[in-house]
This record gives sequence, structure tokens and C-alpha cells, in this order.
Amino acid sequence: MEEFGQNLHWLLPLLIVDIILRAISLWKSARNNQRYWFIFLTIINSLGILPLIYLLFFQKKVKPEKKK
Repeated sequence: MEEFGQNLHWLLPLLIVDIILRAISLWKSARNNQRYWFIFLTIINSLGILPLIYLLFFQKKVKPEKKK
């Protein structure tokens, strides 16, 4: 059991990144009315890989508004 405790130093950063990616991808998919992505991200989530794929390739690109 001591071996497991000694190797936890890499787990905390992974958990933090996973939570952040999950939150951002769920928030953006909900704001973009992408219901299927929201459901998919909620049900199937594997250590930030799926949210990262969504954020990089499938989120709607928002063009900045032009000021007059």
C-alpha cells in the first residue's frame, strides 16, 4: 500500500485538469445548444480526452462582433 501512496504526486494534477476540461466543455456545449454533445460528455467521460476533443474540434467557433 505504501507504493500506491508514493505515486500519487502525478494524480492530483491530472484530476485538476480533468475537472477543468470537463467543466469548460460541458459549459460550452450547453451554451451552444449542442444537446447531444452535452449528453455524450456527461455520460461518457474518460480522463479529459473526450472534453479535449470537443473543445479542439467540435465547439462552434464564435466570431467577434465588429464595432462600429
